[in-house]
Amino acid sequence: MATVDTDVRTGLVKGLGLTDSTTLVMGSMIGSGIFIVSADIARQVDSPGLLILVWLIGAALTVAAALSYGELAAAMPHAGGQYVYLREAFGPLAGFLYGWTLFLVIQTGTIAAVAVAFAKYTGVFVPWISAKNYLIGAGKIGLTTQQLLAIVVLVLLTAVNTRGIRTGATVQNVFTFAKVASLLALVGFGFLLGRNTQAVEANFTDFWRHADWGFNTIRLVGVAMVGALFSSDAWNNVTFTAGEVRNPKRNLPLSLAVGVGVVSLLYLACNLVYMNVLTLDAIKTAPEDRVATAAAAVMFGPVAVQLMAAAIMVSTFGCLNGMILAGARVYYTMARDGLFFKRVGTLDPRRHTPVTSLGIQCAWAVLLTLSGTYGDLLDYVIFAVLLFYILTIAGLFVLRRTRPDMERPYRAFGYPVVPAAYIVVAGAIEVLLLVYKPNYTFPGLVIVLLGVPVFFLWRRKVNLT
Repeated sequence: MATVDTDVRTGLVKGLGLTDSTTLVMGSMIGSGIFIVSADIARQVDSPGLLILVWLIGAALTVAAALSYGELAAAMPHAGGQYVYLREAFGPLAGFLYGWTLFLVIQTGTIAAVAVAFAKYTGVFVPWISAKNYLIGAGKIGLTTQQLLAIVVLVLLTAVNTRGIRTGATVQNVFTFAKVASLLALVGFGFLLGRNTQAVEANFTDFWRHADWGFNTIRLVGVAMVGALFSSDAWNNVTFTAGEVRNPKRNLPLSLAVGVGVVSLLYLACNLVYMNVLTLDAIKTAPEDRVATAAAAVMFGPVAVQLMAAAIMVSTFGCLNGMILAGARVYYTMARDGLFFKRVGTLDPRRHTPVTSLGIQCAWAVLLTLSGTYGDLLDYVIFAVLLFYILTIAGLFVLRRTRPDMERPYRAFGYPVVPAAYIVVAGAIEVLLLVYKPNYTFPGLVIVLLGVPVFFLWRRKVNLT
């Protein structure tokens, strides 16, 4: 009988290779965002050049962050990833605040939103599945067929991932390859068949229109970055599974670099396709912000609606699987540190998976799906997500100083310039969001800060037992 390679300290199975880790990075990043958010960005910046600039800066920031995380991942290849890095650099409170926000809103809210997006696009093929078709009740107190399908998919993928890391990874691989193929097809057909002379002339004749290169342009680009950064988010999920990666000192930094690099290039290519096929006005006014569908409609006609709905269903299903698989590892690690319910820190003895952690994550995501508030919650945590990225990369500097003897098989590319540049640029975006989108940023800050008294209450409870 084949032996199972397990982590002696935790009991987790080291079942993820380089391909698995890379598809987890890519699959978690690619959801529905790339198909729709360019419409909102275009409305905010009102310039073809600034639209591309937003995606370029988003790509540069994401790649810089991934290359910096590579050092932390290789030095501390433990389950929990970013939670562990913050704990080691700034203490248990910082780690807890990240884990608290991740569980309460970031991971579970995104899971709920992606599940509903999957159900929404399924409705293109099955009209019975709709946000207007109530099975029980009505309004906020009710269950729609769309919510029901979202919950069924959530429960199904959670059950799949309780069967072991290899089962979850196989699902991830299949759907990531499929969604990358669909994006490549969109890019290929967009450049080869979709050239619209009117769109090209309209977009590229006055490429930098409305860009004065003063503070107004900085403000527009900074605030519009939210869509691009959120579309590129969740690449860090692979670090949550670090305890299950084979040869993590090599495979984690490499999967982060390759996965983030490839997706960033695909995103830029998709936006160039949109501008090759559609005028900026057409991008801004795409029905329901479905820019990819509008572009495909120019190339393929009415069948484009079904083609893009199928592509988004594949994309959201794979994204959902990756986030369900990865997120549970953070709460599992927190529980082992005494900062979450004790039972969440246990593994299924046969399959070596954090079944209880997967279950509690699923239950909370289902409640968010039923509440319908996940969209608002995700808007509120934009500030918090970026804040934790900044803190984690700042932790790179802290650990270089406080733990100089730590083994670092990979050292952050361009250190200290690249990580410092990320902190400066991301910090500037945070300031702009605080000033110009306070209704979104301050509630997110409140959610994070509410974790402070919870942390001390939890520690007090642990010390008393």
